Amino acid sequence: MPVAFAPLDPSSPSSPSSPPGLQSPPRPRQRLRPTRLLHVVRLPHHPAVLAWGLAAVFAALYTCVGVNRHRRGLTKAYDLGIFEQAVRAYADGQAPIVPLKAPGYDLLGDHFHPLLAVLAPAYRAFPSPLTLVVAQALLMALAVVPLTRWAHQVAGPRVALLVGCATGASWGIVRAAADDFHEIAFAVPLLAFAATALGRRRPRAAALWSLPLLLVKEDLGLTVAAVGLLIAHQARQDRRTPLPGLALALIGVAATALTLLVVLPAFNPNGGFDYWQQLDAGGGQAAPLWTLPLRLCWPPIKWLLLFLLAATTGFLGLRSPLALLCAPTLAWRLLSTNPHYWGVSYHYSAVLMPIAFAALVDAVQRAHASDRATGTDTGPAPATPRPVRRALAVTALVTVVTLPLYPLHEVVMPEAWSTSPRLTETRAMLRLIPDDTTVAASNRLAAQLTGRAEVTLVCQDPVGPGPDWVAVDLRDPSVQSPCATAATARMLAAYQSQGYHRLIDRDGLLLLKHP
Repeated sequence: MPVAFAPLDPSSPSSPSSPPGLQSPPRPRQRLRPTRLLHVVRLPHHPAVLAWGLAAVFAALYTCVGVNRHRRGLTKAYDLGIFEQAVRAYADGQAPIVPLKAPGYDLLGDHFHPLLAVLAPAYRAFPSPLTLVVAQALLMALAVVPLTRWAHQVAGPRVALLVGCATGASWGIVRAAADDFHEIAFAVPLLAFAATALGRRRPRAAALWSLPLLLVKEDLGLTVAAVGLLIAHQARQDRRTPLPGLALALIGVAATALTLLVVLPAFNPNGGFDYWQQLDAGGGQAAPLWTLPLRLCWPPIKWLLLFLLAATTGFLGLRSPLALLCAPTLAWRLLSTNPHYWGVSYHYSAVLMPIAFAALVDAVQRAHASDRATGTDTGPAPATPRPVRRALAVTALVTVVTLPLYPLHEVVMPEAWSTSPRLTETRAMLRLIPDDTTVAASNRLAAQLTGRAEVTLVCQDPVGPGPDWVAVDLRDPSVQSPCATAATARMLAAYQSQGYHRLIDRDGLLLLKHP
C-alpha cells in the first residue's frame, strides 16, 4: 500500500538540508532603510497609469484651490481680470483690448502671448473667469506626465512616484497655480515635454515642443535658443551635424529680438517696450557692465531663490546640462531692478520647476549609466546609487517642508472653505450691479466683474461721461497696487463731486451709481 509523505519544510531541523540535531542559523534581520519605505506602496507598473493618475490628482487640487480663492474674492484685476478681458476679446473675434490696463490698450503691447487665443473656444462656451482658472490648473498638472514617465523608465515606479509628486507639489508650480492666471501656464507643460525629449536624446521632439514657447512670452525665445544649443551639443557628442540645433538657437534669438524691438512697440501705445527700464541702472541710463556680476547675486534674497531651486532637486540636478535651460529666466530675473522677480513668491518660478526636475531625472539616469560602465551595478535590477538616494531624500524633504508655506495646503484648511460675513456683504453689493454695464472697481472687486461688465480700475481717469458704477473695497490689502491710495481717494472725491449717488458706504465697502 503506497504511503503518502508530507512535504518537508526546508527550514525545519529535520529537513534533509539540515543534519540531524542541528538547526539552521537564524536569518539576520534586515534594517528597513528610509528608501525602502516606498516598497510598502503598491504602484502600477504601467508608467502611463501612474503619470496620468498623478496629473489628474494635481489638476483636481489646483482647481480646488484656484476656484475657492476666486470664491473668497482673493483673485485680482492684476492679473486674472486682465487676462479674462483679453481672452473675452479673442472669443468675440476682436483684438485683445484690455480696459483694465488703460482705455484702448492692446495687451499684445504689454507682453507677447498670442497663444492665449487657444482658450477662446472654451471661454465662449463657458464665459467666466473660472474657465481661465481651470485651464491653468490642467496645463500646470500636465507637466507631471512626461517627467513621471521618464523617471519610471530610468529608475522604476517608486522613483517615478517621488518625481511626479515632487513636481506637482513643487513650490513654483503650486504658487503659480493659485495665483490668478498667467500666460506662463502654457510654458510649464511645454518645457516639461521639451526637457524630457532632450534628456531622452530626441532632438526633433525637443525642438517641436519648444517652438510654441515663442508664442507664450517674449523672454522664452532665449530659452528656445538654449534648447537649440543643447541639441547642437548632443549632436556633436553623437558625431552628428549640429546645424539643426544651431538653427533653432538662431530662431530663438531672432524671435526675441523681433518681438522686443518690433512687435511689442507696434502694439504698445507708447511705441516701446514698457519693461526696458527694469534693466537699467536708474535714471534711464544703461547699467555698466562691471556691475552685472554684483547685480546677479545682490541683495541676498537672490541667494534664497538659487538655493531653494538647487535644493528642490537635492542638488543632484546641478550635474545635468539640462539645468542650463534655467539660465535665461534666471538672468533676466536677477538682473532686473524689480524686487518681485528676485524671491520665491508670485508665479515667476513656475517655468523653472519642469526644467529642474528634468535635470534631476537626467542626473539619475547618468548615475545609473556610470554604475553600469564601471561594473558597480551588476544585478538584474538597477540598484539606486547612494548619491541618488541622498538627493531623492533631500527632494522629498524640501517638498514636505515647503508644502505648508504655499497655497496647496488650503485644501485641508476648514477656514479656507468658510464664508465670512464680510464676503457675504461684498457679494450682496456686487449683485446690485447689472450685467453689461461699465464699472470702475478696486483690484479684487474688478476680478469678480470682468466676466459680465466692462471694468476699469477706480484710479484711472474715465473716458467720456464716466462709468455707470463705482465699486471699491477700501479694506482690500491689494488696493494700493496697482492703484495708489492717493489716486483712489482722488477719483472717489471726483465721482462724488460729479453727483454719483452713494448706495452703500459700510465697513470700507463703497458703491456709487452714476446720476
